[in-house]
Amino acid sequence: MEQGIDHSTLDQALRRCGSTWDASQTHGLLSGRLAIAGADSGFDWLTRVLEGTDQADALRVECEGLLGALFATTYQQLAERLSAFTPLLPDDHDSPASRATALAHWCEGFLHGLVSGEHGADLRARLQAEPLADIIRDMLQITRAATDEDTDVESDEEAYFELVEYVRVAVQLAFEELADLRQPGDDPAADAVH
Repeated sequence: MEQGIDHSTLDQALRRCGSTWDASQTHGLLSGRLAIAGADSGFDWLTRVLEGTDQADALRVECEGLLGALFATTYQQLAERLSAFTPLLPDDHDSPASRATALAHWCEGFLHGLVSGEHGADLRARLQAEPLADIIRDMLQITRAATDEDTDVESDEEAYFELVEYVRVAVQLAFEELADLRQPGDDPAADAVH
C-alpha cells in the first residue's frame, strides 16, 4: 500500500499497545467507516481500534501516530477517486494461508465499519439495495476464504489476487455510492467542483 505503512509494522504496533484488532481488520474497519461517515469517522474508528489500551502508554502513542497516517492516506485515496486505494494486507512473501486469513479479516473489518454505529433509514435502505447489497454478500463470502491444500500454489495465488482486486474496486464503489449520504462538506473532491 502506498501510504508508507506496511502491514507488518502496523500489526506489530497494534499488538504492542494491546489492541485486539490486527492490521487488516483495522484498515478494513477504517475503509468501511470512511464510506459511511467520511472524515468524521476518525475519532470513532480510532476509539474502537484502541479500546482497552492504556492512554498513557508510549506504545499507544506510537500506534496512534501510525493509525493517524493510515487514516489520512486512506481517506485521501478514496476521496480523490484516483484508484490508488489498496487494502492493507501482508506482503507477497507471506504464506498463501496467512494472506487469505488477512483478507478475510480485512473484509470482516470493512463489514463491521459499514454496519456499526447509528444508521438512518436512508443509509439502511442504501445498504440493502444494489450494488451495496451484493458487495456485502460478497465480502461475507470472502470472510470464509481459505486456501485449499489440494490446489496448486499458482491457482491459490491467482484466486487471491482476483479477490484483492475485487475488494479494492468494491470499496471504491461503496465510497462513491454513499457519497450523497455523507456530510456535504466532507468530500474534498465535491468541494473542488463548487
